[in-house]
Amino acid sequence: MIKGRSSDRSRIVRIAGTNRSERVLILASFVNRVGNGLFNTAAALYFTLVVDLPAVQVGAALTIAGLIGLLAGIPGGHLADRRGPRTIMMLALAVQAVAMSALVLVDSWAALTVIATVDQLAAAAGGAAWGALVVRVGTDRPAAFRAKLRTYVNLGVVLGTVGAGFAVTANTRTAYFVLILGNAASFALCALLLFLLPNYRAVEPPSRQERRWIALTDRPFVTFTALFGAMGLQYPAVSLLLPIWISEHTDAPRWTVAAVSAINAGVCVLLQSRIGSRIETPVDGGKAFRTAGLLFLLSCPMMALSAHTPVWAAAGLVVAAIFVHSLGEIWESSAGFALGFGLAPDHAQGQYQGLLGLGFSAGQALAPAILTTVVLGLGTAGWLLLGVFFAAVGAAGPALERWGTRTRPRQETAAAEPSAESDQAHA
Repeated sequence: MIKGRSSDRSRIVRIAGTNRSERVLILASFVNRVGNGLFNTAAALYFTLVVDLPAVQVGAALTIAGLIGLLAGIPGGHLADRRGPRTIMMLALAVQAVAMSALVLVDSWAALTVIATVDQLAAAAGGAAWGALVVRVGTDRPAAFRAKLRTYVNLGVVLGTVGAGFAVTANTRTAYFVLILGNAASFALCALLLFLLPNYRAVEPPSRQERRWIALTDRPFVTFTALFGAMGLQYPAVSLLLPIWISEHTDAPRWTVAAVSAINAGVCVLLQSRIGSRIETPVDGGKAFRTAGLLFLLSCPMMALSAHTPVWAAAGLVVAAIFVHSLGEIWESSAGFALGFGLAPDHAQGQYQGLLGLGFSAGQALAPAILTTVVLGLGTAGWLLLGVFFAAVGAAGPALERWGTRTRPRQETAAAEPSAESDQAHA
């Protein structure tokens, strides 16, 4: 009996991380994403129903903030490379905690725009630092660690979204304030948890004469950034495009819209570690990117066909399509980890992750206009075209990996590890 309990505890520890640093970063990321789930689900309702701003003004403020925020990714990552990723990430989280708290005071479009811009600048810089920190923490089996991390991130968003549902149902100013301050507290708690990590030293570049912004001159990585941003259209295809398609073009029951989000989140939580832990090298990443494109090529026509079938068949097609699409999402995100981290030099991980985040965010900013005009405008043909687009982007994965690997200089990775004394001191 004791042996069984010991085995169970060992299994839980492995699921949650193989060492202290991994468990700390997983917990910090989980806490942060619970807060994000609390607020992001109800943000638009708060600004329109409580602050009483027109939806057009809210959209404009958030768009301006998002576009300006893109500018901080690469500089923030460069700072993380030079000053240490933990320090920059903690500073960014502190700024976001203050900015989020200030949202309870918003009473005008100008105030919302300023506060949201500060938040997005900090988010972009912190995201780049987070990428560099993930590399430093997950050194034993990086693919397995990143898959576990994303599993808990997805789970955190799901739990936060459920919590937000209660506030939306109450629909009171107090309820929305709880969501906002809860998200602010998650940023602060996340920053405090990072104190438990080693203060990783900056990795010295192999040459003092190296260009400062080397990520921008790395053509294979810039190309991957563009392709990764393009493939990122698959996220709003599920969160934005598919709900509109279900409600306006199919006979599927309305509960199908809610089922889409639940199935997508559930598949990612349950299968991310199982699949993602096997995608470790850039070679694996190139193949995974191609696999993701093929899965999207299968899921998009299934979504399109739901408009041409009876009620029971439409619902079944949508459920099957979102399952296949979710598998594609897992392969795509795993490819992003393997290529995004694997092609970046150790001493410039923050800068490279900042560039990758910029490309992804730019794609997300353009996605609503592209999907709602081109895909919805063409109807069934638009879905088929979207599937072919994803497959074509994914097909470039293996060739891109070969190009990137061939042009990598030899990297000394020993300096990327924290010293034994440093890790022991924080154990």
